[in-house]
Amino acid sequence: MSPRTLRLACASLFCVAFAASAAPYTPASDAQVLERLPIRPADPLARELRSLRADLAAHPGDGSLAESLARRYFDLAMAEGDPRYIGYAEAALQPWKGAKTLPPNLLVIRALLSQYKHDFAGALKDLRAAIDAEPRNVEAHAWRAAIFMVQADYAGARSECAALAPESTELFAAGCFAYVDATTGKTREAYERLAAALKRHPEASAGLRLWNLTRLAEMSRRLGDAAATEKHFRAALGLGVTDNFLLAAYADFLLEQKRPAEVVELLRDWARSDTLLLRLAIAEATLKAPTAAQRIQALDDRFSEAALRGEQLHLQEEARFRLHLKNDPTGALRRASENWKSQREPRDAGILLEAALAARNRATAQPALDWLAQSGFEDPAMRRTAAEVETLPK
Repeated sequence: MSPRTLRLACASLFCVAFAASAAPYTPASDAQVLERLPIRPADPLARELRSLRADLAAHPGDGSLAESLARRYFDLAMAEGDPRYIGYAEAALQPWKGAKTLPPNLLVIRALLSQYKHDFAGALKDLRAAIDAEPRNVEAHAWRAAIFMVQADYAGARSECAALAPESTELFAAGCFAYVDATTGKTREAYERLAAALKRHPEASAGLRLWNLTRLAEMSRRLGDAAATEKHFRAALGLGVTDNFLLAAYADFLLEQKRPAEVVELLRDWARSDTLLLRLAIAEATLKAPTAAQRIQALDDRFSEAALRGEQLHLQEEARFRLHLKNDPTGALRRASENWKSQREPRDAGILLEAALAARNRATAQPALDWLAQSGFEDPAMRRTAAEVETLPK
């Protein structure tokens, strides 16, 4: 497995639900200018994109070129939380849109774009087809594991981890299994195994180290070890890899630790990402910063525009926005409940429980309460919220 494929597979295991922070937009033509993205013309990345676009324009039927360009845009969307890149990726694959027969590489990239838009069924179908053609396709197995985790299908996720283990590195496989175990009541064991595996592999790529350090940070937070959490997050940030999920996870930790000023410093240049703008707005509102109202209005506008387009790709974030910044627990609960129909990760359960408690509505929270009991997920704060919800009248 190539380092690039490993990095992409690695990213899949914790970015599926987080990725779709806003809806992708497909431009009418390659010449249409939508907005100047934060890539300078002289940057190596800009030159790479120009070269890929030129090559594809010269050979419009070349699937390998289309895949390379689409993957590069997908990388950017995942790293920066900017969904416009997904529109550009889809444009690169336009000649193959709706094709029933595709080579595995195009099936996988099409699946990546589908899951970004929360078309999990379509993504799983394409990934299954890719695996049928290439049973040892680690990336396809990793993305299926990630989607199964979003759907709380832990048996399915574990099966995919087992399938990819013989074909991947020890560290990557350990991370895959740890992700499942840490969500199903075995956090301490998962943490210790993953930490040991990471220590055994100092040669691991920056992308793979970031993946594992982020997971270790999340596990140590739930285990109540704030010092270890800080250490893991700092080590991940020190790798110099731009990653939207890492920034959001660290910002959440800082907010929990009542360190909003550090969130502002961390995210002040990330307002283009809805997930990061939300955390920046919460931090600034906590600090009563003069810019908080502007941030809140920007988020309100983005969510309103998405609703007008009939999109429901970021309901979890909107629920949190309505609960913590708009003082609208009923609206937050409605969105959190709708979100749960397609996304059932711990953070989805968390906002559903928080909103239900604020709205004094136990019945709507029942799916999250059931998930918490069945999964064995270990998070003291979430379990305290769940206990409070269970005291509400039925």
